[in-house]
Amino acid sequence: MAEIVSQTADGIRLGVRLQPRASRNKVVGVMGDRLKVQLTAPPVEGAANAACQAFLAECFGVSKGAVRLLSGEKSREKLWEIVGDPVRLAEIARSLMAAD
Repeated sequence: MAEIVSQTADGIRLGVRLQPRASRNKVVGVMGDRLKVQLTAPPVEGAANAACQAFLAECFGVSKGAVRLLSGEKSREKLWEIVGDPVRLAEIARSLMAAD
């Protein structure tokens, strides 16, 4: 089983399980080896990916350009790279994993 968050030299990699068309944007905790995120955006034409990118940027306090989709473009299970201070970003990720 992979880790939800792993530190890299210039940031972190974060596994996300996306639930589109939710009533509001929020982190709902951990599902398996992924951080579960609910978004209001529909899963059409990249709308959910763009919404997830913006939501993660807001959660981690970075620009949208610092959040990049590595894999899972057409899947609910995605791997994101977030560029910034790896220690600070990993700390934020751990606090999001504790969210219910």
